[in-house]
Amino acid sequence: QVQLVESGGGLVQAGDSLRLSCAASGRTLSSYYAGWFRRAPGKEREFVAAISWYGESTDYADSVKGRFSISRDNAKNTLYLQMNSLKPEDTAVYYCAADRTKSARRPNEYDYWGQGTQVTVSS
Repeated sequence: QVQLVESGGGLVQAGDSLRLSCAASGRTLSSYYAGWFRRAPGKEREFVAAISWYGESTDYADSVKGRFSISRDNAKNTLYLQMNSLKPEDTAVYYCAADRTKSARRPNEYDYWGQGTQVTVSS
């Protein structure tokens, strides 16, 4: 099975950018459909973005479309989330997730999860 470790979170100001990374180990990332989710304080975990096995297709939540970009480098076994024009409402713990089958937007469709990385956006 694959292990996932996120990095790149931090404290930024509104309008800034951050790039999150998710390093996979144990199995090659190309075997997995992958996505990013987030959980804000007091809220349920929500879908952010997803990407197919070789990056040929992507999907975004409406709240981040046009600001965030998901990508992957299978040679480096790494998933990325480029976040631009950050807003205070983007503040959350961000998780990467993976699954062998094509998954949609529900967290329970993903079998493997990282531990999360905190992103805080100040106004």
